[in-house]
Amino acid sequence: MTADITDRLAGAPVVPRLTVTRIGVTGHRVIPPPVLPFVRAALREQLSRTGVALEALSCLAAGTDQLFADLALAHGVPVTAVIPGMDYEAHLGDDEARASYRRILRSCADRVELPVQPTHEQAYFAAGQWVVEHSDELVAVWDGRPARGLGGTGDVVAYARHIGVPVTVLWPDGQTRD
Repeated sequence: MTADITDRLAGAPVVPRLTVTRIGVTGHRVIPPPVLPFVRAALREQLSRTGVALEALSCLAAGTDQLFADLALAHGVPVTAVIPGMDYEAHLGDDEARASYRRILRSCADRVELPVQPTHEQAYFAAGQWVVEHSDELVAVWDGRPARGLGGTGDVVAYARHIGVPVTVLWPDGQTRD
């Protein structure tokens, strides 16, 4: 019987398995207007790779995370929402940021709810760590400055570099955040 199967498969074309590259994101909640066109174009480029299947991992925070998730969805890239263990939606910012969060969340292919943490900062950092640990690479919309609180962009980038996850920083030279 095994020889019969082998004979039938001998002429069959080999279909390569498509590997999925998981791209995580971290970045500032406020992207200065002069920086936004650069960031949009750079994120689109990251999501427009040919010959590779992509998956996007995002916490869907206001700013970078929501922009990345929206662009991923527009490029047909499935998004996994990583929800920090806290009353997250209440801390996303204004009504527009919360409405955007809910809209994107409905379109996500998957959702990961993380365990509750003692503080919001610890919840943000745990979510950033999860994104890094489950990504093949990290895209950071980052001005290169230290985090303003535990779990900020600088902390997530440092963690990714510490554990060996490749980081691509998207920020135009000479631009400042504020």
